[in-house]
Amino acid sequence: MDQSVWVEISQSVAAAPYPVEVLPADSERSAACLAALGVTTRSWLGAVVASSGGLVVDHGWLRVLGGGHDGLPEVELGAGGVTVAYDVLGGRFDWMPSGPGSAPTVHYFGPEDLAWEDLELGYGDWLHAMLSGAVSQFYEPLRWPGWEDEVAGVRLDQGISTMPPLWTAEGKDLSTVSRKPIRLGELVAVHHEIARQLDHPAQAGPFGGPSGVAGVD
Repeated sequence: MDQSVWVEISQSVAAAPYPVEVLPADSERSAACLAALGVTTRSWLGAVVASSGGLVVDHGWLRVLGGGHDGLPEVELGAGGVTVAYDVLGGRFDWMPSGPGSAPTVHYFGPEDLAWEDLELGYGDWLHAMLSGAVSQFYEPLRWPGWEDEVAGVRLDQGISTMPPLWTAEGKDLSTVSRKPIRLGELVAVHHEIARQLDHPAQAGPFGGPSGVAGVD
């Protein structure tokens, strides 16, 4: 296996301005995931799948999916793209095209607005940005005093549910809402179901992207 790309990723992990844990890879599980995705270890996505069970970024706020690990699913194909990460609030990152013939980019479904946003970055550029400090900037409006210890105490198969919900006006300030850990799959599914019930125009991913939840039980 060509290790050069993983070495590059490892250097970004080591230089990250916040803690990044590399979960150990299961070789059989990683190989099956690579085959399903049809990517090689010369790509950042393939290297993450082959060489790690996933990456736990910034005290567990961001969970980048790899070949799979106890409590964390592997990268998984959905109806319109590939789910590559979740965050502790139930946000979801998918790598998928924005339209016919377009190159895949990373899109984010945020619980604060129940909408897909095209981040206009390929997988490698997105992951490099997240490992280089972008997590802090991306999530700055959603953090509260003492979030580090609280998030670090949440299991990988859990996320933090808030009441009032993040998508309401009353739920925007996470320092004042009620917060509790629940199963991550349940949290993500609730966000997508609410978007569906509200007939949100972006409740399905761009270009017919997934409206269900890939890879999380």
